[in-house]
Amino acid sequence: MTVPQRTMAVHRPGAVHEFRGLRTADHRFTVPLRPAEPDGETLEVFAREYTRGGLTQEQRDGLPWLLFFQGGPGFPGNRWAGLSGWAKAATDHFRVLMLDQRGTGLSSPVEAKSLAARGDAAAQAEYLSHFRHDSIVADAEAIRESLGVAQWSVFGQSFGGWCSLAYLSRAPQALREVLITGGLAPLQGSPDRVYRATFARMEARNREYFSWYPEDRALVNRIAAHLRAVPEHLPRGERLTVERFQMLGMYLGGNTRVDSLHHLLEKALITTPDGERLSDWFLAQLPAYVDFAPNPLYAVVHESIYAQQEATRWSAARVQQEFPQFSPDAEDLLLTGEMIHPWLFAQDPTLTPLTEVAELLAAKEDWPRVFDLDVLATNTVPVAAAVYADDVFVDHDLSLETAAAVRRLQTWVTPDFHHDGIADDGEAIFRRLLAMARGE
Repeated sequence: MTVPQRTMAVHRPGAVHEFRGLRTADHRFTVPLRPAEPDGETLEVFAREYTRGGLTQEQRDGLPWLLFFQGGPGFPGNRWAGLSGWAKAATDHFRVLMLDQRGTGLSSPVEAKSLAARGDAAAQAEYLSHFRHDSIVADAEAIRESLGVAQWSVFGQSFGGWCSLAYLSRAPQALREVLITGGLAPLQGSPDRVYRATFARMEARNREYFSWYPEDRALVNRIAAHLRAVPEHLPRGERLTVERFQMLGMYLGGNTRVDSLHHLLEKALITTPDGERLSDWFLAQLPAYVDFAPNPLYAVVHESIYAQQEATRWSAARVQQEFPQFSPDAEDLLLTGEMIHPWLFAQDPTLTPLTEVAELLAAKEDWPRVFDLDVLATNTVPVAAAVYADDVFVDHDLSLETAAAVRRLQTWVTPDFHHDGIADDGEAIFRRLLAMARGE
């Protein structure tokens, strides 16, 4: 078993606030950039502690800790403004530590302009190679030790499930129980098989969507034809291409967001004196799904989370060639999902300075193996995972393959939620998984 180098983080407590029945406490930690080099370069990692308001210090100290790994990669932890959903359920039992994973939020955030200080593209790529789940788990272990926590529970959503399984592989002695939603990572094999499954599920989800909203089938084709013929520009000035329009398929990964996609499309086109154009309102909504200015780290390192001892070589783009129905020139245009293509770095101004960095990471062959199959096969930590039957981002079949390889992992397979299930009914999901893990 590979255990992270034992390095206690330098801990600096920060501001404390209490409002609307919620108490927050900020924590900042200094950790090694390269976990294997505890005396080398460091990073700052931020986390916010959430508990119910009105508790005494003794009552707070008596609560066990729950560490939350956010989805991503490249997204910060949630900022709660009150107790609802899974926050309400979790704070019934825990003091919750919401981690900004390295490179996100307030944790040495990664942006093109800050990366430039690292030097050339090779230096930047080497730096970003330390922002995957193995390094995030090393941070978590250093933080746990600095807080004096003997064991804590972990909850991972989406990519947070990757982090949770990496934690089980690398430091299971630190874990009391693990909860995972929409995030049972493939433990081995090429990322190509992940994208083959993803494209197949996205095609089925497109068909389902257009069966619910048949008028949108012709509308999507009409918008695509318009974009091929008429220059339309996003708020930052770059031209909106058909490929980026297809990225609205990210809406298809949720229960309620599917309907939001229809509401978006129905206001896409307006009539002007110069003919039909995309509405300003529609163009203003698109950056949330087609613009990586808020989280460039996601685009740059996304495929690398599937890499173990081999290069990804732009897996999604290569595999898409096997699915010509997803071509931007297809007669019936299909919307895509969680796939990053090299053309995106030419089309998104935020990512353009990172083009060479992304190419180097796609070609990198010496990614370390993150998951220890032997450790997982003999795991003794209770694990409960929600597997969404129709998840278009984390394939159901690959998830069950992983579940079978991890001892003491129980699955709850349900068709009732999609990838964003904890946003729909997080309280019920959290309570069910916690009960499963505890054998209740």
